[in-house]
Amino acid sequence: MSLGFRHSLPRFAVELVAARGSLHRMTDRAARRDAASLAPAELAALLRDHAHHPWKPPAAGPTGALAHDVVHGLDITIALDHPRRVPEDRLRLLLDAVTLRGLRFFGVDLTGIRLVADDLDWSRGTGSPVHGTAQELLLVLFGRRLPAGRLHGGTEGSRVPPTLVA
Repeated sequence: MSLGFRHSLPRFAVELVAARGSLHRMTDRAARRDAASLAPAELAALLRDHAHHPWKPPAAGPTGALAHDVVHGLDITIALDHPRRVPEDRLRLLLDAVTLRGLRFFGVDLTGIRLVADDLDWSRGTGSPVHGTAQELLLVLFGRRLPAGRLHGGTEGSRVPPTLVA
């Protein structure tokens, strides 16, 4: 979560080239390196000390920055089974901002699937319904696989595709 405001654009580019152009590979390597070299208190301090940094992901603007913080924050809270609730106005903005290009970037294929939020009036796609909270569905749109039991099919006999659960 702190990579964007800790590394210059040239360093970012060098890391990306070293990862053969894969942003996912690059960020995974950086996160593992940080986790191995920094104590938990130091990692927390990086986030705290830069909480008001005006960083924006390249070509994504303020909505991209919000998505970055919300999605990575949910990555943490879902893993810890923490009851964090993202405010509805932010969820709606992010759910509605996801494009087909974004889905492809994160490796998401919704062919034959209709995501339906249980806690908001929101859905996306066509096909067999898959229900969950809006914030869980946001994670699906960003390519996350959720723990079993977080999503459920919406009709008799329907089930959650295995590509959506860990």
